[in-house]
Amino acid sequence: MTAPSAPSPHRPAPPAAFESARRATFVAPRTRRARPSRRVRRRRLAVAALAATGAVAVAAGILGVLAPVTGSSLPSLPSVLLGAAFSPSAEDGFIPDGSRVDLADEQLPAISRLDPQLLAAMRAAEADAAGDGIRFEVTGGWRSPEYQQWLLDTRIAEVGEETARAYVATPEQSRHVDGDAVDIGPVDAQYWLISYGSAYGICQTYANEPWHFELATEPGQDCPDMRTDATG
Repeated sequence: MTAPSAPSPHRPAPPAAFESARRATFVAPRTRRARPSRRVRRRRLAVAALAATGAVAVAAGILGVLAPVTGSSLPSLPSVLLGAAFSPSAEDGFIPDGSRVDLADEQLPAISRLDPQLLAAMRAAEADAAGDGIRFEVTGGWRSPEYQQWLLDTRIAEVGEETARAYVATPEQSRHVDGDAVDIGPVDAQYWLISYGSAYGICQTYANEPWHFELATEPGQDCPDMRTDATG
């Protein structure tokens, strides 16, 4: 006669509250979505690019409509949207701020492309001014039409059209583009040329620009009346 087997231990059922909490926190495994094909992805990118281009065109149209209505100068679109902006170089006659350029720097187009008669007269005046302890520094000389237009556009963006045009002429009107004008600094050199420049035929020609000089009279004769600004 076999001995009776030991009774199996009885595991109590989990409390109802525990079972409810377990079911509430259970998260079903996420179904993995299939990755769109390369063709579909390209189509989506094309649609997004088209939408962005359309937004830029709409913005440009709004700016164009609002400008005459408001009478204000609205900012232009970023150059990254309009293409690479012009950047002047030495070949355009650009002289960086702070550079020490004088009338002997003929390796620079800003000097070498000046009118020969103007350059000769300026050098004669410079030699005599040196005896008074005055040194001429060239801050502007010959400029390419593209550089002149860039200067005008930049100033219009900074100070508005009316003020900009009083100081910066269009390429068609600028004496710098023709090589017939030179800008001189510092102030003591400007004062010397204003006082004695007519002896060499050199004159200040714009009342609002004491740095701008041209060959405007016969040596020893009086300078003509100055124009008010670059618009005159």
